Amino acid sequence: MTPRDGANISLWQNTSEAFTPGRQLVPDQNYDVVIAGGGITGVNTALILQQAGLRCVLIEAHTLCFGTTGGTTAHLNTLLDTPYNTIANNFGKENANLVALATRNAIALVKNNIIKYKIDCNFEEASAFLFSQNEDQTKELESIRKATVEAGLAADYTDTIPVPVKFDRALRVNNQGKFHPVRYVLSLAKAFEEAGGTIVQHCRVLDTDNTDPLVVKTEAGDVHANWLIYTTHIPPGVNLLHLRCAPYRSYAMAVKLADGNYPADLAYDMYDPYHYYRTQTIDGEQYLIAGGEDHKTAHAENTNAPFIKLESHIRTNFNVQEIAYRWSSQYFEPADGLPYIGHLPGNPGKILVATGFGGNGITYSHVAAQLLSDMVLEKENEYIDLFDPNRIKPVAGFTNFVKENIDVAKELITGFFTKEKIHELADIAPGEGKIVRIEGHTVALYKDEAGEVHALNPRCTHLKCTVSWSLTEKCWECPCHGARYDANGKVLTGPADRNLEKIIL
Repeated sequence: MTPRDGANISLWQNTSEAFTPGRQLVPDQNYDVVIAGGGITGVNTALILQQAGLRCVLIEAHTLCFGTTGGTTAHLNTLLDTPYNTIANNFGKENANLVALATRNAIALVKNNIIKYKIDCNFEEASAFLFSQNEDQTKELESIRKATVEAGLAADYTDTIPVPVKFDRALRVNNQGKFHPVRYVLSLAKAFEEAGGTIVQHCRVLDTDNTDPLVVKTEAGDVHANWLIYTTHIPPGVNLLHLRCAPYRSYAMAVKLADGNYPADLAYDMYDPYHYYRTQTIDGEQYLIAGGEDHKTAHAENTNAPFIKLESHIRTNFNVQEIAYRWSSQYFEPADGLPYIGHLPGNPGKILVATGFGGNGITYSHVAAQLLSDMVLEKENEYIDLFDPNRIKPVAGFTNFVKENIDVAKELITGFFTKEKIHELADIAPGEGKIVRIEGHTVALYKDEAGEVHALNPRCTHLKCTVSWSLTEKCWECPCHGARYDANGKVLTGPADRNLEKIIL
């Protein structure tokens, strides 16, 4: 089983074997490219560049597919969360056409990789169905249809949808896809190593000296590189992108159906948040995968509630035999609807980033891999301006904001209260956590399964926001920029790159 960044086990991680790298990082080595982040974007980008003749090292803070890649629902689609009418309004019809072309090419890249590297990841082509359920949604669906067709995609109305849900009208787009994302990525990782690339797990990229070549500081020592690419879902440190990407949690279930009526295609309703459905066959077993009930990270009081709502929705519409898996995952919603892929704002020209994929990370990961690779290889790419992260205009006072927050001050609260006082206030069950006020100080408390209480400074080490406890994933989450920590304060996902401060009792 592959590890993941939450307490709930996903379908993908439980049907994959953990990756074991074949090489070690050697400090002071010179590389053409350092890729930080071992998800689908990082591994794909690293493979393209290594195959192009560059010397690459991929560095992952945990293990490959530890983050969102291990928790996605893996829809390969050109029918996007941000519809083409919105893209055309925000960026113009010509750019809407470019987005449609980029996503078509992304799916083609997946297919080519599967054939080229002989990957067994249960890939299947599918159609996507977007359906309305009231008059207002039907009007919006027509706007989406017109814009989708104008963007160059075939989109037609249909009288049927693949799921047993009541609907008013439905739109169908062909040439979509579905697959096992972790098996796919681990096969790409193997191909990357066979091409001479180096993968380093359990090693965090800490900082970069603005030199030429770059000095990339890692937990295993410094390395030198011509390029650094952040494919960490959101870049670490403090950057303008953190003010333009909102973190969200989405919830998913893999379900066994009693009647065997598994939908062959992809389907989406039009509520906000919307529900999404598809089937995946793994080792001869079929699963209905349904998701939804999204909310901003750390903005739900009870994170078990979305699972309860999602299960109720599934059981209302499907003949459920068993809920086999349930899990949640994080994504970052961009401010204007399109990802940020290219030069990291405010950094040297040879530091690149890919972030803000919204709910279409599997598709945009391949857009990013090709775009980032072309930038490093100095190839022309018609998407550079469209996805440029520097299309964001700096907000007033941002420079001072960074200076004031880059060195997160510790709250010196150790020693203000006794261990007995902590235990007295920790009226929580084993395996749970909560935020409490003790003698004027805010403290994060976690009680382990043995009944021992652990205390942490609840200030997120990114920009000082107070974390909250996720009841379902058993971790601390930041409501501001989405950093997540395990029960003992260790960083699970960025943008934080330092653990929560432990309070010594």
